[in-house]
Amino acid sequence: MVRRGRRMLYRIVVRSELSDTYAVAFEGMEMETKGGVTILTGKIIDQPHLHGILDRINGLGLQLLNVEALPDDANIIPGVSNRGPKGSEL
Repeated sequence: MVRRGRRMLYRIVVRSELSDTYAVAFEGMEMETKGGVTILTGKIIDQPHLHGILDRINGLGLQLLNVEALPDDANIIPGVSNRGPKGSEL
């Protein structure tokens, strides 16, 4: 859940390795492609911002695989989930 007035860190995963051309569509998000998926990681300011990104994903015809709110103290390593054993791959 995104709290009003406070940015939260999110990791959003879509099927397909997107080219750098798509980076403009997800401005402000880090984008990494790996193993047939693209991982978008970044700060989301509120619910409308999150829904805007999800609408963009849908509008581009991408398959949404995962949306994850990360803890404030998350050590972000692209492509690695913070759930499960340390270092487990997404």
